[in-house]
Formats: sequence, C-alpha cells, structure tokens
Amino acid sequence: MLIAFLNSRCAALLVWIVASSVFISTAFAEGDLDQHEQSQLGDSPNHTFRSTLNSESWHSREGMFYKRNWGVDVVGVRVVSSGWMLRFDYRVLDEKKAKPLFNKAAKPYLIDEASGARLSVPTMENIGDLRQSPVSATNRIYFMIFGNPGKLVKPGSNVSVVIGDFHVDGLTVN
Repeated sequence: MLIAFLNSRCAALLVWIVASSVFISTAFAEGDLDQHEQSQLGDSPNHTFRSTLNSESWHSREGMFYKRNWGVDVVGVRVVSSGWMLRFDYRVLDEKKAKPLFNKAAKPYLIDEASGARLSVPTMENIGDLRQSPVSATNRIYFMIFGNPGKLVKPGSNVSVVIGDFHVDGLTVN
C-alpha cells in the first residue's frame, strides 16, 4: 500500500514538472515574436506583453512625426479611475508648435477604433474641463482625461485622439 501511494505521488510530481516546463517554455517563446508574427496575431487585452510592444513600436514609428510637426512627444493613453476614465499624456517639446493643443475652443475627443465610439473630456461644475490648458512650458508633461462610460475602452484597445487639427491614430491603451 505504501509503495502504491509513493508511486502515485511520483507520477503526479512527474506530470506537474512536465506541464510546468511546457508552460514556461511557451511563455518565453511568446517574448521572441518578430514584428511580422506580432502583426498577424493582433492586439489582445489578455496579452499585455503584446500591447506594450505595440505601444513601443508605435512610439518609435510615429513619434518623430508629432515631435517635428506638433512639438509634442506623445507619452500614451492609460486607464485610470478603475477603468471609468482614460488619461492621455503628452510632453511639450516646442511651445509654439504645441499651441493649438491648448486652444480652449478645440474640443478634444478620443475614438475607440473597434467600436467607433467618441469619448469626450468631462466637464465638472466647479472645475471645468478635465484637461490642462495653461500656457505651455517646454519639457513638461500635460494630460487630459476622457470619460469611459460603461468601461467601453479596455487596456489593449487601439484608440485615436483628436484635438482640433491634431490627430493621433493607432495608440494602444495601457
């Protein structure tokens, strides 16, 4: 009876070791995806590794355009307030070029690329719009908050941000 018990424990231990080694090797293999494989797999909210890679590759591909033409470095979009709001961050590099982003008349909105929903900046009664609009300063990070009713946009979603003529496509929400 003791031998049967030990054999069953050894067999269970052996199965656990094999299963965990397969799981670990699969996890490491996902980290070695090249850009072609990654673009075929697409973004998934369950794969934060892939969404982080897409965010970094967007920054290296598209970031230079916004630095040159708009004088801003797009930091990114992330979920805040337990998913009920989204925060868009950008760093001002050139005050003159970035001036249109601080225009109070330009109403910013965020577009969820999957559903086409347009999310706006909420206006609070005593505070006003949840966006920073003072005179810009070089090398300072500014933000604006977009409402996310029903938690429509989730981490890993692709979004666009529009502020007047300023239009940023293909951002991945972190």
